[in-house]
Amino acid sequence: MLNEESPRRLVQGLTGAIKGLRLYPLEHPALRRQIETLVDAVSELIRGRDLIRIGNLEGTLFVEDYLFVEDCPGTDDLLQILQRLELDGMELLYGIDEKELAALVKILNEQSSGQAAFEQAIKSHGIKHIRPVRNQDEDNDEETPRAVYNRALDVVDRIFNDVRMGEIPASDEVDKTVKSMVQVTLTEPHAMFAMSMLKDYDNYTFTHSVNVAVLALTVGRACNLSEAQLRQIGIGALLHDIGKLEVDWDIINKPGSLTDEEFEQVKKHPQLGATIVGQMEGIESVIVDIVLAHHVRHNRQGYPVAAQAKSLSPLVDMTAIADTYDAMTTLRSYQRPMTPRGATNRLREISGTMLNPEYVENFIRFLGPYPVGSLVRLDSNEIGLVSWVGATKKRELTLKILFDASGRLLAKPHDINLVEDEIRRIIAEVDPFLKGIKVTDYL
Repeated sequence: MLNEESPRRLVQGLTGAIKGLRLYPLEHPALRRQIETLVDAVSELIRGRDLIRIGNLEGTLFVEDYLFVEDCPGTDDLLQILQRLELDGMELLYGIDEKELAALVKILNEQSSGQAAFEQAIKSHGIKHIRPVRNQDEDNDEETPRAVYNRALDVVDRIFNDVRMGEIPASDEVDKTVKSMVQVTLTEPHAMFAMSMLKDYDNYTFTHSVNVAVLALTVGRACNLSEAQLRQIGIGALLHDIGKLEVDWDIINKPGSLTDEEFEQVKKHPQLGATIVGQMEGIESVIVDIVLAHHVRHNRQGYPVAAQAKSLSPLVDMTAIADTYDAMTTLRSYQRPMTPRGATNRLREISGTMLNPEYVENFIRFLGPYPVGSLVRLDSNEIGLVSWVGATKKRELTLKILFDASGRLLAKPHDINLVEDEIRRIIAEVDPFLKGIKVTDYL
């Protein structure tokens, strides 16, 4: 529980600076002193925290867990500003500096209204440590698989930016986002798995991190992990490649084969990542081990050498399966992507050496013979995309028919449902690359 004075100083400092801006330019000494007072108030409150929340709770201003139920200078002014901007609140993240707070004062003093205007202003000022608190309806919308996936991309973007700036990333948003990913995985596992087919080849490191987290949660669900363990594997997988930010970016993004010297540089990323993650607040040792040992292999002949003799959690081996599957199914300059069925067959081939065979079999069994995103040919010669797989023991599929029996691409695809006895109607998997189909356009 916060003491009464700290939140009051923050509100008075913020509203005092806003009022000062109406009298003086930002460069004026009087306003600079007010900004410095605001900086001191924020610094005092955020010490030992990842962020501070300021918001409007049913007409009452709050700062973290402190409610302004009694009159306090500045509370009405700040409530009116939040209402004008249609904000439930703001989050000030650890690392916020005087420049960003001065920009916030300027933004709040402007007469623009609506959350979109606030977000655009934050973006245009290059502010990285302030963001709006979304209202309840938007939070509900965010719990769809696609929205949770997009939120994870945003979190990874911010984390990677923090590392590039030499800062230790905050862990609270990672934890919050992974909890949402876990909930979707528990309720709609195949829908969340489908999100791993979204690939942004220009931002491979970002999307790969999120896709590996999605896939690791799927492997974990297939292996009956508890909700707490799913959270651990999700965080570890989301952060597994963070050490690559400490490696020469030209090497990471090199389109062709690496030289032996370059590969030795890349092999440092697990240890570098483990060092970064180990400094993040609230990160458990098993998560650090996932980052450290995701390339150590099932036979413990991988890298880094220092991890080979460690007693490692099964979550490490499960993350390795996810990492390998995503690499196999991703288009790179040196490889064509494998189909889902082709990738699971390849996982089987390398299990026992590179990958844990038990966990591989659990994963493949959970996905079913034709995972979501598989393009398949029916005995009628129609071609359809597996867009949904039932999570119950009785296997059910929904196919989106894209090509008719004559091979004509349909202008309006239609769905058909197959149950376990009818799945034999599928006679072959089809490579979407050869048919010119981008499967994510139809999922």
